[in-house]
Formats: sequence, structure tokens, C-alpha cells
Amino acid sequence: QVQLVESGGGLVQPGGSLRLSCTASESIFSFNVMGWYRQAPGKERELVATMTSGSTTNYAGSVKGRFTISRDNAKNTVYLQMNSLKPEDTAVYYCLLLIPPGRNYWGQGTQVTVSS
Repeated sequence: QVQLVESGGGLVQPGGSLRLSCTASESIFSFNVMGWYRQAPGKERELVATMTSGSTTNYAGSVKGRFTISRDNAKNTVYLQMNSLKPEDTAVYYCLLLIPPGRNYWGQGTQVTVSS
């Protein structure tokens, strides 16, 4: 069972930046996708950004140009650099690891609050 450990959430003012990290407990040598989803109160969980082990990225339209996903495969870690944060980015951010076919793992979530 792969464990995902997230860090980096917190409280930031509008326009500020945060970097989230998510580390998997073991190395994955097959094709996989790591990424981030978020869930705001009263809303469904939504895609933020993903990155394959081959470095193909996918972003939600609402974060394009502000957020950057990256990964260090040697460290089994994915990062989410979030710049120009807005109050509507406030949510619990969840790390996801997909190992086709059919293996999905989620982190415990980290709170990001954007408020003055």
C-alpha cells in the first residue's frame, strides 16, 4: 500500500504564494500520474494539475498561468507551486497517485486558505 504524505499548506494573503509537496512512500517504476485535486467547502473535488512520469502536464483552466506542477522522480515527490493566489483557491488540496491499471492512492489533504 503506497502512502502519500503532503506538506506545505497554510494561510496566505491574496496575491501570495505557497508550494505544496507530496512524497510517495515507495518508488514507482511503471508509468504513473501524480497530481493535485482540491475540494472547497460545499463543492465537489476538482482537478488542479497532474503530471505523468513522462512529464506530460494537465492543468485546470482556473489555475493555468498561476500554478506550476513539477516532480522529482528520484525522490518520489510531486510539487505544486502556487502563485498569485486568490480567495477562491481556498480549499483542501489532495495529492493523487495513479498507477494504471486501477491503482489510485490519495493523500490525507492539506488546507490552503487565501485570506487577508
